[in-house]
Amino acid sequence: MLNKLKRIDWMIVAILVVFAVISPFIVYSASIDAPRVSGEDLGFKTVVFFVLGFIVMFAVTLLDYRLLLRTWVVSFGITVLLLIGIYFFGVEKNGAKGWYQLGSQTFQPAELAKIALIIALAQLLGKREGEPLGFIKDLLPIGLVMLIPFGLVVAQPDLGNALIFIVIFIGMLWIGGMKYRHMLIGTAIVGTLAAVVIVLFTQFNPQVKTFFVDTLSQKHWYDRINTFINPEEATPDESHQSKYALIAIGSGGLSGDGYLQGELKSRNFIPYTYSDAVFVVIGEEFGFQGGALLLLLYFFLIYRMILIAFQCYDLRGSYIIIGIVSMFVFQIFQNVGMMIGLMPITGITLPFISYGGTSLILNMISMGVVLSVRIHQEKYQLDPD
Repeated sequence: MLNKLKRIDWMIVAILVVFAVISPFIVYSASIDAPRVSGEDLGFKTVVFFVLGFIVMFAVTLLDYRLLLRTWVVSFGITVLLLIGIYFFGVEKNGAKGWYQLGSQTFQPAELAKIALIIALAQLLGKREGEPLGFIKDLLPIGLVMLIPFGLVVAQPDLGNALIFIVIFIGMLWIGGMKYRHMLIGTAIVGTLAAVVIVLFTQFNPQVKTFFVDTLSQKHWYDRINTFINPEEATPDESHQSKYALIAIGSGGLSGDGYLQGELKSRNFIPYTYSDAVFVVIGEEFGFQGGALLLLLYFFLIYRMILIAFQCYDLRGSYIIIGIVSMFVFQIFQNVGMMIGLMPITGITLPFISYGGTSLILNMISMGVVLSVRIHQEKYQLDPD
């Protein structure tokens, strides 16, 4: 065990410790005036979640990641069953039925599904040993594995987390041997679909609204997409969050209004500033400098993870890390982007900063898997399995 501890990437651990110091203060500031959590000390709860997260992370770190690869069918199957069970035993939040109630806490299986999908795709791609992927033999079955959790999460409906499955899929295929012509075809399909959505929402908006609201009963989806594509036509209720997010971040200026001093705009005007919209509090209270420093920490974290992927002797280990990197990069870009008007509003949290027990602990487990890949490379050389 001592040899394993010596091989841990302690720079990654140090960055996570910095997040563990920052997050409780930000969550506390974001939640002290929030009516939805009146009387709850979310800052203290975040400390507890981080302590649990570090314990779980180190436990996963010491576990040989290849055991996870060998048992991917079991972990993936359990995750799928949990996602199916949501429709019978789940509780609803913000229009989506995606949580299990466990006493005073909730558990979101979609978070666990991200890790299970990464492990599954890494094992399936690893069988090709870097050879180009065939369309029927490889891409179709691998795509089916991704579509199972994607479809179950979309139906909740949770479009934000569902998109992460696609990003993980694309990121892992990108380095997993996908042929260039398949990339071009996929890019063309995505571009065409995006163009169709824009045309429909700009040229046939009344019909689209009728379809979403009356036929699908998904007004929530319509409001989010329409506010992003047609911000000038959105009602005050539809554009409320994105509008005040920009005002709050803009008011922070270069250095911010100061810690606990952002009460004028962020906490009282924007819902869920302690979770989805936590970057608003950072921008308002610490300004551009605070936001830039946070993004710099993310950059170093991603850099260290990619470095481990390059140094990995086992392709499956590299695939796992790239899948986790894809997940984090998209979540960071989406969360920050939706607060500054670059992306549509979704329920995606900011990794290691937003309040949320399930997402935080699962993110720490992901980092444990990354560190496990790092410390078990020497053993892989001696025993390639």
